[in-house]
Amino acid sequence: MPNQPEQHSIQAWSLINRKYLGKGVRVKRFRKPTRCQIRNRVLLAVLMANDIKLSQLAEDLSISSRSVSAWVYEGRIPGSTNLDKTCQLLGYPRHILFNEEVVRNSPVICQPEPSRFMKRTVTRSPVSNRILTGLCMVHDLSVTDVSHWIGVHPGTFRKWLHQGTLPSAAFQEQAEQFFRIPKTILFADVILKKS
Repeated sequence: MPNQPEQHSIQAWSLINRKYLGKGVRVKRFRKPTRCQIRNRVLLAVLMANDIKLSQLAEDLSISSRSVSAWVYEGRIPGSTNLDKTCQLLGYPRHILFNEEVVRNSPVICQPEPSRFMKRTVTRSPVSNRILTGLCMVHDLSVTDVSHWIGVHPGTFRKWLHQGTLPSAAFQEQAEQFFRIPKTILFADVILKKS
């Protein structure tokens, strides 16, 4: 009678088959960041509103994508050469994109309830206030919800975004308190266009 190979346990078979099946489950290299991990919300808002990926910005600047990620997620300020290149490429001055006070004190905003940004806000009509629109995208906030929380009519808030109208001083203060970013940065698109 021919000898049959001895039976293996399940653990032994898994070790034998590992070389054929791979090394196991692959874990993603980067975890998805939460809102509290974003230090430079203004830079990320401008990138999201312009539909520019971090890797694309890094490629345009001829630097590593980890450096750009550090600017956004760790709040690092780039060197003078890269700072000038970034400001020139995105079309904003340094004190708006890399405002040290905003980066250092980047708090999570207090939204009363869950919300979701609708992409049709950007696709249906052109956006004039890219920073304010980008902040809604960064925090995944519906335009309607933000307008109710600030205390303004949704149509008026959409005018701020799409037509680039500058709100009254009282509404600028309310937007500043909600997003916790100075009004000079929130409405920089309108202010820079006028000057």
